Amino acid sequence: MDAWGIVSWLLLSVVGAAVLAFLLFCCYVHYIHRKYDHIPGPPRDSFFFGHLRLFMEIMKRNELIYDLLVEWVEKYGPVMRLYFLYTPVIMITSPEAIKEILMSPKYTKDKFYNRIFSMFGVRFFGNGLVTDRNYDHWHKQRRIMDPAFSRTYLMNIMGSFNEKAEELMEVLAEKADGRREVRMHEMMSRTTLDVIAKVAFGMELNALHDDSTPFPQAISMIMKGTIEMRNPFVQYMPGKQAFVKQVQESARFLRRTGEECIARRQRAIKNEEELPLDVLTQILKGAELEGDYDAENMVDNFTTFFIAGHETTANQLSFLVLELTRHPDVLKKLQAEIDEVIGSKRDVDHSDLAKLQYLNQALKEILRMYAPAPGTSRWLENETVIEGVRIPAHTAAMFNSYVMGRMEQYFKDPNTFDPDRFHPDAPKPYFSYFPFSLGPRSCIGQVFSQMEAKVVMVKLLQRFEFRLVPGQSFKIVDTGTLRPLDGVLCTLTPRKTRKEME
Repeated sequence: MDAWGIVSWLLLSVVGAAVLAFLLFCCYVHYIHRKYDHIPGPPRDSFFFGHLRLFMEIMKRNELIYDLLVEWVEKYGPVMRLYFLYTPVIMITSPEAIKEILMSPKYTKDKFYNRIFSMFGVRFFGNGLVTDRNYDHWHKQRRIMDPAFSRTYLMNIMGSFNEKAEELMEVLAEKADGRREVRMHEMMSRTTLDVIAKVAFGMELNALHDDSTPFPQAISMIMKGTIEMRNPFVQYMPGKQAFVKQVQESARFLRRTGEECIARRQRAIKNEEELPLDVLTQILKGAELEGDYDAENMVDNFTTFFIAGHETTANQLSFLVLELTRHPDVLKKLQAEIDEVIGSKRDVDHSDLAKLQYLNQALKEILRMYAPAPGTSRWLENETVIEGVRIPAHTAAMFNSYVMGRMEQYFKDPNTFDPDRFHPDAPKPYFSYFPFSLGPRSCIGQVFSQMEAKVVMVKLLQRFEFRLVPGQSFKIVDTGTLRPLDGVLCTLTPRKTRKEME
């Protein structure tokens, strides 16, 4: 055989192998479809891509995928099949199944969390509390960190909550002339970033005053990266290389910051210096008592707390401001409660928080309507039957608090903002409300978050009236967490004191 014959034979072999591989892959996808086609769900848009293209189109239009899922759940029932590429995910809205699966430690987080271990190849969330799929390893981390989020510790940081919230009030007071437009989401985000930096890690970022600080931009890039990563091909798409590089650099920057912060604190401990009573000190002490310390894992949790510890609270506060602009009756009731409990006091005491019952109800209602971190997922290792539907073994199950919060069967008039749903005498939602997840893997920072939210809202409602700038939508955008699309652009005026009104 001459050289050309050999080349031709090699080409035919390669082409033949490629065709065979493609046919085998098609057979595999067909097998997966047949394996799950008995489960109710919307028709696939594509043999290979499942519902992914439809989801990508919705995101491009700045619409919310979860609103479509609400419609689908109403049509297909409490156990619904979806496809991300050719991979099936089962969405479950059965309260009994949620109770069984989320409350039990035997169901690990699903393989999706492996994908956010890194950001385009750069380690980011790693094996932190959110992403760790190994229950024993996760439980050890949680045991180390629990003391930092105990009631006793949180009572001691009320001063920092008040201090940072007061700084926000001072900035808003300069803009409260009834004409200047204030983007409330940005203000809330910068404030909660300053809070988490100081209270958790002893850092003074000054993000509220310093427009040149790189942290808000880095976090914004990270959040965009988490969304873009839903498309597994994004880093190979033309024109995306610069974006991917920015996300990678943002991840490196935040991890570098974490490494430096942890190293400084370790040196202070070694030199027996006076230590701040913050989350980092508590964690390092806990790790020392455990006798085992993983430096990379500590940085994983730094980045996890840094992102999750400010983004979700800022979104919740922004959505509450948004709803109060169109519910003046709720606003007046909140102001009356704050006048009664706080009066003209500058600082909010820990003992005040439990007395702010209506504010607590309003914050819970916002989490029902706009759960900032809307969902979680678990891995079903064994075959499971839910609501009479057989789910094959080795399947990802998805649970979505936003979707369940918008379902009429669980919440009457679900699109109406009504804090009285969470009145102490009202019926309690039965495993259909889980904005911080449920069970052993529930959010460690939920009490921290709601304490911070109450302090900020008390001061805001105590001192200002605000109006929404006309022309904004009430749309929600998914940036990895749910936030108001238009940023809640408001004008503010000083609120008259009770004495002035009299």
